[in-house]
Amino acid sequence: MRRIAISVAATSMSVMLAGCGGLNATDNSGDATPGKGDDITIGLLLPEKANTRYDQFDYPIFKEKVESLTNRKGKVEYVNADADADKQASQMQRMIDKQVDVIVLDAVDSKGIAESVRKAKTAGIPVIAYDRLAEGPIDAYISFDNGLVGEVQARSLLESFNGDISITDKIVMMNGSSTDPNAKQFKAGALSELKGKVTIAKSFDTKDWKPENAEANMAEAINAIGADEIKAVYSANDGMAGGIVKALKAAGVTDLPPITGQDAELAAVQRIVSGEQYMSVYKSYADEAESAAEMAVAKIQGRDIQFDALTRERVDSPTDQNIPAQLVPVVALTKDNIMDTIIADEFYTVADICTAEFKAACAEIKLK
Repeated sequence: MRRIAISVAATSMSVMLAGCGGLNATDNSGDATPGKGDDITIGLLLPEKANTRYDQFDYPIFKEKVESLTNRKGKVEYVNADADADKQASQMQRMIDKQVDVIVLDAVDSKGIAESVRKAKTAGIPVIAYDRLAEGPIDAYISFDNGLVGEVQARSLLESFNGDISITDKIVMMNGSSTDPNAKQFKAGALSELKGKVTIAKSFDTKDWKPENAEANMAEAINAIGADEIKAVYSANDGMAGGIVKALKAAGVTDLPPITGQDAELAAVQRIVSGEQYMSVYKSYADEAESAAEMAVAKIQGRDIQFDALTRERVDSPTDQNIPAQLVPVVALTKDNIMDTIIADEFYTVADICTAEFKAACAEIKLK
């Protein structure tokens, strides 16, 4: 069992984990404590819409898995906070008032939501932190190995230089929102690889992860550093990478520097194909969402053995320790492995990626 402290000063998490989401939470077990049957209601609270993954992947995958585990009797009450922490607190209260059986929460503000988590606990409703580690008395946590994400991004960025790199080379770091604990972990993981190898000329914590905020930050960096002096850009996710590309183009840059990303958004994959973005981080949302559904169903049905098997790790938050957790591994996505990752996993089809605008670029890398 591995234990990880997740706090403001997050440390890097670098061990790849395997076998995630492989258990069926509906298997009968004589050792399970009594719980509810299949007629359950799960509240699913997701944080924002700027990142297309939540509506496109997480929610439908989670919903389908819950239904398959409960003989189509289980229900998912889904809401999205659209990056508004106060709105999410209200949504959480409505879930408590409705007396849902369990809440799966992806927090907009991990610290600010702690009081709502405590209210749910008082009401006897378990809370599973999804993708971001909420503070307060949560029952379990599932996310990707976020320190590893930052490490993978930074290593890929350094590899893009093909050995031609110097401590004097200037890069810009476009980190995520300061209210998101994951952003701190991505940043810490990236810095563990970048420090001492390049000069971080500008670093930003981007409000709400919004592409337009990243674009404005990048414009500021260009003005301060000079477009020709920027060797590469570390972007914590794909949406912000799109804003960074816009700022560079607006500044007249035609030969774009290497830019990282995360989430394998379709627009980002197309930028990778066309050479506007160097890499993204491919994360299997199916593994994460399905495992979260298994955890939620097992928890409320009292299937303790299955729940424990799904949460073999332990993490600490700023408010609570020894939280049962599952951490899902990630893969660096570049031009070279599109076929072996997102196409092989049916995340996208070649037709999705290689629209008319990108047909020539796809043909050049033999993506067909």
